[in-house]
Amino acid sequence: MNSPIIHLTPQPLSSIIDQADRAALLVSQVRGAMLSPTARKTAPRFNASQVAALCGVERGQIAYRLTKGDLPSGTPNESGARREFTLAETRAWVRAYRPAARRPEHAEACVLTIANFKGGVGKTTTAMSLAQGLSLRGHQVLCIDCDPQGSLTTLHGILPDSEVAESETILELCAGTERSIRPAIRSTYWDGIDLVAAAPLLFAAEFMLPARQSQDPSFAFWDVLNLGIDDVRRDYDVIIIDTPPALSYVTINALMAANGIIMTLPPNALDVASSAQFWRLFSDLTAQLVERRAITKEFDFIRVLLTRVDNNDATASVVREWIGKAYEGKVMPVEIPKTAVANSSAAEFGTVYDVTRYDGNNRTYKRAADAYERVTELIEQLIQAVWRRQVQGT
Repeated sequence: MNSPIIHLTPQPLSSIIDQADRAALLVSQVRGAMLSPTARKTAPRFNASQVAALCGVERGQIAYRLTKGDLPSGTPNESGARREFTLAETRAWVRAYRPAARRPEHAEACVLTIANFKGGVGKTTTAMSLAQGLSLRGHQVLCIDCDPQGSLTTLHGILPDSEVAESETILELCAGTERSIRPAIRSTYWDGIDLVAAAPLLFAAEFMLPARQSQDPSFAFWDVLNLGIDDVRRDYDVIIIDTPPALSYVTINALMAANGIIMTLPPNALDVASSAQFWRLFSDLTAQLVERRAITKEFDFIRVLLTRVDNNDATASVVREWIGKAYEGKVMPVEIPKTAVANSSAAEFGTVYDVTRYDGNNRTYKRAADAYERVTELIEQLIQAVWRRQVQGT
């Protein structure tokens, strides 16, 4: 049987530019459809029962406290049968009922870096979900998107290609034209979360940082982001950094700025092998910094979070054993399941926290939401331990 004759059509560079334009237009149209009519994300609203759950009290206490008039009273819904609270109002209630969770006066923001060598392992979704979950516990969060693909920026309802200027990214820090990250910070649709965005132009940082190093051998290329956030450490409780899927100059900066590292890792053999390469390369780099620059760096914690876990995958249990041995003492005791909820949320540029109404199986939604809530609870405990250590060191 003769094979069909394939005729190739030459693809000049101009066709790549055209392809990029068409892809960007598609994303814009998809976002417009998903986020209509405003083409902007909106934060969820909460009923009294949800507010009570977030505050850790019975619903009756919310009704009683409303009579005092010292906290936001919300707004009756259209039927008048129940009261709804905006995200900002809900967070005011949470801060009133969870004072023990607040950052101590002499502590600074805990910096969390989400990292892995590979894409598609849940880094960005974890970063966004943690930011939302921590904000719902009353914390003020700054998200820093260090990935030129801008996925975390997109999850905030902002198009990296057309709605992010150079001055709204970490690029000016990398170029040395700014020393503080403060000018790059913008507010977002989610009360309690601010953002330093990312865009494709951030790729230039991978040339700027080594160029500055070659011009000035004493330049600490790995410390730019760490120094850049000094100015805002007392403005936030938590700073969450999302990284590109590579051990780049920017990723190195994100790791060296962190109090804690969270590696997201699906339990499959290829991802486990890739994670081992990540740690080996990072280890080799830090060894060089220690040897040549006498750099010292101490992380308060390193955790591995299993993500995209498919309980129907027969090999997952075996891979879990590998992960447990390789990362003994670091694997978190909760897993993020691979669910239809996560896929549906991602398709709408959101997370489980953005879901106001799920049309699928409620048990499936609850399983995903409970997993992220548990992860947030455990990470909050680690954050509080970091704060105690900071206070003890003052």
